This record gives sequence, structure tokens and C-alpha cells, in this order.
Amino acid sequence: MELAEDPPQQVLTTTTIPTIRHKCAACFKQYKKKEHLIEHMKASYHSIHQPKCGVNCLNHLVQEYLQRGVAYFAWNSLTVWMLLQVTSVSYLLLILFMVLQGMMKLPCVEPQINKLASDIKKGIGRGYEAIALDCEMVGGGSNGSLDLCARVCLVDEYEKILFHTYVLPQIPVTDYRFEVTGIKEEHLKGAMPLKEVQDQILQILCNGESVKSLWCSGGQAKVLVGHNLEHDLDCLRMNYPDHLLRDTAKYHPLMKTNLVSHSLKYLTKTFLGYDIQIGARDPYEDCVSVMRLYKIMRSQDHRMDGIGWSLPVQDNFCSSTVYDSYKLNELEQMTPVELFRISRSNYKCWCLDSSQAFEHACNTCVKAEMSNSWRK
Repeated sequence: MELAEDPPQQVLTTTTIPTIRHKCAACFKQYKKKEHLIEHMKASYHSIHQPKCGVNCLNHLVQEYLQRGVAYFAWNSLTVWMLLQVTSVSYLLLILFMVLQGMMKLPCVEPQINKLASDIKKGIGRGYEAIALDCEMVGGGSNGSLDLCARVCLVDEYEKILFHTYVLPQIPVTDYRFEVTGIKEEHLKGAMPLKEVQDQILQILCNGESVKSLWCSGGQAKVLVGHNLEHDLDCLRMNYPDHLLRDTAKYHPLMKTNLVSHSLKYLTKTFLGYDIQIGARDPYEDCVSVMRLYKIMRSQDHRMDGIGWSLPVQDNFCSSTVYDSYKLNELEQMTPVELFRISRSNYKCWCLDSSQAFEHACNTCVKAEMSNSWRK
């Protein structure tokens, strides 16, 4: 008796639907839903002035290369394809290839210094002239926890020392913190009194104007650049207008979070590519670092079109108001890059300090006045 053959079993095939991830074009965070990405853009205040992470971030470097080198990929696609085959060292080879081909330049301040000097010689715009300040503190009080300014340094935009001196503390020093400051007791013998130091600093910053004029907009007063400037000014027992302060510890593109700052050592290594504060601290070295960071932020191209041109803090305008002007379905149809383009920051950009920004602002005001007079 022959056994009946079993009927052929039906093989069930399952197809996996790839999960679509919505990636932020600024910080590369990914979200499952588009509305989550939109909420992130509203709360993050990303802007076109947000700097690249520098020499330590492969994501930004590779993305920038891919954006700028599309034509080069088409022309020399075989070479790039061979590099990408080595998966274990693809990122390293790709970056090395970019540097050798001259398509990517590592952070360097010299071209920016030369450009700034040429602009000043040509008389392009006015802009803000900046002075960097840094102080070294010793300890006072019974346990040495009270910060006392014992050394101060000021440099200009060309890293030239304008003022550098030891400061005589107004109360006895109980802890010189030699391992950090490199200051000994003999350094403060015959040091300049604090009142004379204050007068010298104000004379440099006021640029020949009266001290009262500092709190007025405009004028010839200079921008004061530093890291944690509020603490340095407190130790110097000085005040300076907020609209003339540029603090690398509180500038949002340079901060770790909205409330937490990066150290100057970290910022210098990340954005400038070298180490500082090895051993005893040198205030001149710190001044140079904050000045270079400021000039990098100031040298960014500020958008000159319409709503993105100017965003002072007092304008009460932020990124969320931009997105609120669109309907939800319109935002969902935008790509992450388009969402990034309409995003606006909630802080005043340092690139507004540049001479080009001043020139554009002056031209805009002149055109507005001419238009108003024509209407009248």
C-alpha cells in the first residue's frame, strides 16, 4: 500500500520594512517620527552659525567633505571607492585623502588674521575691536578659598601684549596655588596696586572715551573677550557693559549644554587643535586662545537675506516663532536640511561684530532712510 505524499508546505516569506530615521542636519540626532524631529528643532535653536566640532569630530568632517566634494567624487570616483573598501580604516584614509587633495583644511587662525589685517588697511567697515583678558588667582581667607587677582594680561587681536602685570592683593594671601598659577611670594613684592590696574585696563578698553560712554551703544569702546569673564571682573572689582562682553564660557555654540560650559582647555583642543594649561598656567596663553576662538566665531558668514540677517538678544525672536509660522503638514514635508535652514538661534551671533556685518547694517539703514524719505 503506497503512502500518500504529504502536500507541499507553503513557505511563508516575510519582508522586513526598513525603519525610516529622521536625522537632524545639525547635530545628527535621529528620530523615528518626523514630528519628534520638528520638536527637536524648535527646542534646540540650531543655526547656520553653529560651528563644526573641529579636528576631533569625524561626523562633521566627513559630512562637509561629502557636501563639498560631490563633483570630485564624480571625477575621481574610483579612488574614493578603493578607499572606502578598507572598512576598518575608511574614516582615517578618507580624512587623509581629503587633506592631501586640499579639499579640507584643519583649523588655522593665520589666514583669518591676515584677512582681518587686510580689511583694516582697506578701511572696510568699522566693526568691533576686541581685547582679550585673563587673570590668575591666588587664595585668601582662612582656608585659601577666596579668589584674589594676582596677575592680569590683556592682548589685542594680533596677539600683542597690551598690559601684563602682577597685581598686589588687597588682603593677605594664604595660598599661592603655585602648582596652578606659578606665582610665589616674591612675585607680588612691589606689584601694582589694584586701583592702578583698574585705571590701566579702563584706559585701554575705553579707547580715549569717558567711562560713562561705555554704557551707551556705539562709540569707540572695545569688546572684552575672555573665558568666564564675570569671575575675572569680580576679582578685579570692575564692571563692564554686557553688550561689550564676549565670553567663550557662555556663548551657546561653544557650550556643552544650555547651562554647562566647556573648559578653555577643551575648547582650545577641540577648535584650535593644540593643548594649553600644561603645568603652571600662563595668562598670555589663555588670552591668545580666547581671542582665536572669538575670531573664529566672528569670521563666520552671517546670512544677509531677510529674517536671518540680524538676531540681537533684545529682538525677542527665536527659532520657535519661525516654525510656528508654518503649518504642521508644511513642516513635515520639509527635509531635515530645509528645517535646519529656517532654524534661528536665540542668542546674538558674534559674526555681527565683523566689519562686513557693520557695513551691511549701515547700508540697510541708509536704504531704509531713503525709502522713508521717498514715501514722505
